[in-house]
Amino acid sequence: MYKEMVEHYQVDYTAGGACQNTMRVAQWMVKDKNMFAFMGCIGKDKFGEILESKAKEAGVLVSYQYHETLPTGTCAVAITDQGANRSLCAYLSAANCFSREHLDLLVNQTIINEAQHFYITSFFLTVSPPSIMQVAEHACEKNKTFCMNLSAPFLCQIFKEPMMQAMPYVDILFGNEQEAAAFSQEQGFGTEDVEEIALKISELPKKNKLKPRIVIITQGENPVVLVKEGKITKYPAISVKPEEIVDTNGAGDAFVGGFLAQFVHEKSLDVCIKAGIYAATEVIKKSGCTLPEKPNFVL
Repeated sequence: MYKEMVEHYQVDYTAGGACQNTMRVAQWMVKDKNMFAFMGCIGKDKFGEILESKAKEAGVLVSYQYHETLPTGTCAVAITDQGANRSLCAYLSAANCFSREHLDLLVNQTIINEAQHFYITSFFLTVSPPSIMQVAEHACEKNKTFCMNLSAPFLCQIFKEPMMQAMPYVDILFGNEQEAAAFSQEQGFGTEDVEEIALKISELPKKNKLKPRIVIITQGENPVVLVKEGKITKYPAISVKPEEIVDTNGAGDAFVGGFLAQFVHEKSLDVCIKAGIYAATEVIKKSGCTLPEKPNFVL
């Protein structure tokens, strides 16, 4: 498929990876470099070099695990209807080989110990659940914030067991309406109503009783749903003209990036959500998860 796309279509290359996208966007929203760090596994190849240079250029502190033989993971994205519809075909390769032992390196132990907030995507459930649990337990023990993204409907279904193993440690859960519906079906919630689903997720068992779970569900052009301590709040999306939409791929990643950029500065949830909406709105106007030179986020 990759070969056919390159030979027959105009192809744009952008640095990606769902979690790394989020870190790049979050870093873009703040002034100080290396406020956000990323760990993942890449190959010792050209794509790996590009990925690392783009992340560092964005100011993200990266600590990759390098695979000796497998190439860096790639993802083909086909876009139709002026960016309204997208289809992704991933070749995980080296990205699928991250091991828990990488966390034990002194440089990574330092990053983990100094960090106050952690974010994982559920894509990582397919790679190294032991790594997730090690960080989740550390966050719980030290009263740090542990965030997770549902990431895709199939993860709520096929990787239900490791997801629910991590769920009691989740302080902030992100997802979109399709992921929420899949999660609800798998958990037997008996509802397709996004607000009800978010409420039920917030009430699932939780390890750290000092932090009430926050659940945030995006719905494209429809309002973002926030649930905290039984209260439901909705935030309208920013209206974007159809002709301005280039690529909706990366919108969810950008939303979380914008949110986290404000959250680490202890801004109110209102500000965090609005920053997330702003970042997502900017990203869909460009190809891939790319951004304007400087943010222009104002309340």
